[in-house]
Amino acid sequence: MNILIVKLSAIGDVIHTLPALNAIRKHYPTEHITWLVEEAAYPLVANHPALDRVLLSERKRWVREFAFGKILSFIHQLRDTRYDIIIDFQSLLKSGVLVALARGKRKIGFDKGMEHSECSHIFFNERVSPVSMELHALLRYMRLLAPLGIESDHIEYRLPIQDRDRKTAEELLSLCTLHFALCTSPLIAINPVAKWETKLWQNEKFAHLADLLIEKYQANIFFTGAAEDFQVIEDIQSQMKHASLNLAGKTSLMELAALYEKADVLISTDTGPMHLGAAVGIPVVALFGPTAHWRTGPFGPGHQIIRSSQACSPCFKRKCPTMMCMKEILPQQVLAAVETVLSVNILCHARKKVCVSFNGIAKIV
Repeated sequence: MNILIVKLSAIGDVIHTLPALNAIRKHYPTEHITWLVEEAAYPLVANHPALDRVLLSERKRWVREFAFGKILSFIHQLRDTRYDIIIDFQSLLKSGVLVALARGKRKIGFDKGMEHSECSHIFFNERVSPVSMELHALLRYMRLLAPLGIESDHIEYRLPIQDRDRKTAEELLSLCTLHFALCTSPLIAINPVAKWETKLWQNEKFAHLADLLIEKYQANIFFTGAAEDFQVIEDIQSQMKHASLNLAGKTSLMELAALYEKADVLISTDTGPMHLGAAVGIPVVALFGPTAHWRTGPFGPGHQIIRSSQACSPCFKRKCPTMMCMKEILPQQVLAAVETVLSVNILCHARKKVCVSFNGIAKIV
C-alpha cells in the first residue's frame, strides 16, 4: 500500500502534523509512506524514521525563476506512484491542486465549512466533517485519521535530529564564555522575532527580561533566529547590561532543535521555533497577542502563555496601528512565568546535565 501525506507548510503546522504521521506508521507498520512538503519545513520530515520518501515542492522558487522544466519534472515525480491513500492536511487550494494532480484511489480531506479552506474539498472523494477552528491544530489534524480507522491520543513527534546536529549544538554552546558555568546555571533560549509585525515584542523589553534572568538566576542566555534576525538581536544585546550569545542564522532547523533540547526553557513569540521547542520537550514561555494560543500555541502541559487583556485580542491581523496587545506585556510578567517553569526544573537541573570545563569554557556533554 502507498500512502501520501500532503502538508506543505509552515514549520509549526508541519510539526503539528507529525503525531498524525506517527499514528499512521503505527497503524500501517510496513506500508510505504510519502510526504509532500515545501522548502522551509523540509528538514522536519527529511530522514524522519516514519517516512519512506519525501517529495519536495519548490514552487515559489520555480515560479520566480520561470523554471517550467523543473515544475514539469516535479509533476512527473508526483504522479510516478499510484497511491492507495492521499490525505491533505493543508486544506488549501495549493494543496488541493496537488492532490488533484496525484494519482490516488482515496483522497481524504476536510469537507466544506472549514475556515480558510479555499474550497479544497472539491478535490477529495472522502470528506471528513469540518471541526471547529477553536480546537488546537494538532488535534484537528488527528481527526483526519478517522476514515482510516485510526483513533489515537498518543502524541509523538520523533523529530529527525541527527548526532551531527547535537554535535554542532554542543560546539555552539561551547562558545558561550559567560560569567556563569553552564552546568550550574539555567540555560535559557530566547527567540524574539516573528514574521508578523503584530507578533513582535519590543526589543528593550527583551533586553530588560534577559538582564533580570541573569541577575536573578545567573542564567546563561542565548538568542535564536534566522540570519535576517541577527541585527535585531544585536540591538537587543546592545541594550543589555550583561553578556549573551547571538546564534541567529548559525544553525539549520535540526541544529536549532538540538540547541533547544539542551535548554531549560524557551521564551518565544508565536512563531515556528516556539513549536520546535515544544516538540523537543522543553517548557515554552510564549508571548501571544494577535493570535490564539488555544488554536496554535505550544501543545502539551508545562508551557506558560503570556497574553494581555486587550478585548480585541485575538484579531489575527498582520497590521495594527497600536499593537497594544503585545505592548501591554511586561518583562516582570514573563519573568514570573519563567520562575514557574524553573521552580519545577531547577532542583533537578544538576542531574539533567553533565558539564566539563576546559580553558574556562563550560561545555554541555
